[in-house]
Amino acid sequence: MNATQRRRHVALLHSTGYEDSPALTVQSTDGEIPQGRELSFAWLTGTVMTGLTSVLLMGAALYVSFQGQDTFSTAYAALNLAAPRIDQPLATDLTSKTSRLRPVAATRSDREVIEASTRQMVEGREIIRNQPFVRISATLATTGTSLSADIPAYDPVAILNKTQPITSVALDIASDVYGTDVDGEVAVSQSSLPADFVPVRSVSDQSAADFVRGIGGSQFTVDGGPALAYAALAPAVSELGQAGTISGVAENVTVVPKTALASGESLGRTERFLTVRELGPFGDTLLRNGFTGAQVGMVENTLANLIPAGGLPAGLRLRILYGPISQSGDSLVPYRMSIYQPDGAPGDRHIATVALSDNGQYVVGLQPDWVDFPAEDVEQINVGNLPTIYRSIWETGRKHDLDDTTIERIIGMFAYDIDMTKRITAGDTIEILEADDAGGTGADELLYVSLTLSGTKREFYRFSTDDGVVDFYDPDGETGKRFLNRRPLEGGGTLRSRFGYRIHPIFKTRKLHTGVDLAARTGTPIYAAGDGVISYYKWQSGYGNKIEVQHVNGYETAYGHLSRFVDGLGVGSQVRQGQVIGYVGSTGQSTGPHLHFEILINGNLVDPLSVKLPKDNVLAAQYREEFDQTIAQISELMARDPAPVTVAAATN
Repeated sequence: MNATQRRRHVALLHSTGYEDSPALTVQSTDGEIPQGRELSFAWLTGTVMTGLTSVLLMGAALYVSFQGQDTFSTAYAALNLAAPRIDQPLATDLTSKTSRLRPVAATRSDREVIEASTRQMVEGREIIRNQPFVRISATLATTGTSLSADIPAYDPVAILNKTQPITSVALDIASDVYGTDVDGEVAVSQSSLPADFVPVRSVSDQSAADFVRGIGGSQFTVDGGPALAYAALAPAVSELGQAGTISGVAENVTVVPKTALASGESLGRTERFLTVRELGPFGDTLLRNGFTGAQVGMVENTLANLIPAGGLPAGLRLRILYGPISQSGDSLVPYRMSIYQPDGAPGDRHIATVALSDNGQYVVGLQPDWVDFPAEDVEQINVGNLPTIYRSIWETGRKHDLDDTTIERIIGMFAYDIDMTKRITAGDTIEILEADDAGGTGADELLYVSLTLSGTKREFYRFSTDDGVVDFYDPDGETGKRFLNRRPLEGGGTLRSRFGYRIHPIFKTRKLHTGVDLAARTGTPIYAAGDGVISYYKWQSGYGNKIEVQHVNGYETAYGHLSRFVDGLGVGSQVRQGQVIGYVGSTGQSTGPHLHFEILINGNLVDPLSVKLPKDNVLAAQYREEFDQTIAQISELMARDPAPVTVAAATN
């Protein structure tokens, strides 16, 4: 570059604002203009720190978002470190309408031991001995915790296997409860009375008449002589009309909630207040209230130096706050647990509080805002937390130490009458009676179950017939097993459309929906709802691939929109209840993969989910009297006072 070109470039640079100046410096006194060429380390450091902070905040926000959480500091919010202690009553008014207070429902969780004398045959001898029974009376769990996180997926067909009669049992309790308590063990032997034996008269006619006169009553005269009149114990016919409302079980009625808000609610926080009435190992109490084994270990280590020297007393109060671990989960975890002294105990009521930290550890926390403990155990009601009936029974059963086989049988008893995928209602209850460790086998024998849902009570009693087969029957002598399965596909599907008039999703006109739509993934197995013969097995306009099965007594079922049929079946093939006959698809006029399921009775379409279906098994009339006796015996056991239980003193 020559001198002329160099001058031209310099002129162009000056015209654009560039100039020849001293180099940048960290000394503010250098340069022609003070401060003009200074390089500030403070400014540079601030700029770099601002960038790093922005990167960290953005990274934390992305991490929380990818984890599905709604907050990054759950444990801090649970601790309420900055919240002042304010005495406030616990909201127990279920009718109050407020956005600040959640309704609270009383909970019951009683596992009691009762004793009764039973007759048993031992080596050909009839023995009368005291038999312990376990009685459980509890409200169904309103939250799903780690107790039921690993339960098997709901499958109506798999439940069929859980309703089969029992053929091998350790104790036949039917008609074995002895009417009088005995001390120890009594052997009973029977022999014929001599033919000339005449019992000694112990009560004379005169003493009987004197006894009747002595118990009181109204006297009146008959044929000139005094007589006694007594009021009948039973109510008169005129009084029956004043006895109150007669209740019953609604049949052929579809019950739906007023709103579907609960189904769309996400999991939220809830709080449980309970009393530990019989304190055994503290870890067992935590396990029954949603703590995992690992969490119990962390809590016990955290509380090691906070528990009083004498150990935890019986009657202590627990206050547990639950919340979701992530938005994608369906279980709640304990965020915080506070332990309080029993009512009336001297000293400070608060013993200790632990809370879940951000890294999944339980650490010591501050006492939360004080509330007055209710007399009974209660739990907040959050519609987003209400589990399905299926999961709630699992949660409640495991909380009361029922084995999984017993829980599955209980679910199988009610699965034909109840939609197990529906959410429970706060206040629903379950009652169970078991023979404690029957026969020394280490497993309890289930004797009685009652389930109360939305005010309707259903009961089943254990009964053994002469052939040694044991099954469970309702008070009318019918088993829970139904003639047809109402949701005949693997997993039961998700109810998308009910029976009745609706706006057609394709044609947008009001038409009768002739069945129910149960959504499931393409390829999900479809089962025969009951025993029958296939009468239709091909494509039909609108239904796509369709199967029709003829059952006895004028019943017929139909299955539409199948993706494919099962090889080897066709018109005339006999199928058994629970046999795979096809697979879910979206053929025909369909907006997505689902099973369209119909039930017809004598050619008339009915609602598959609410129609009353005949029972599959009914107790023979010859057992009616003995079965009534069994019902009376079990009812008497359910009403007995619990036996005294000795609890070992808790240690550190």
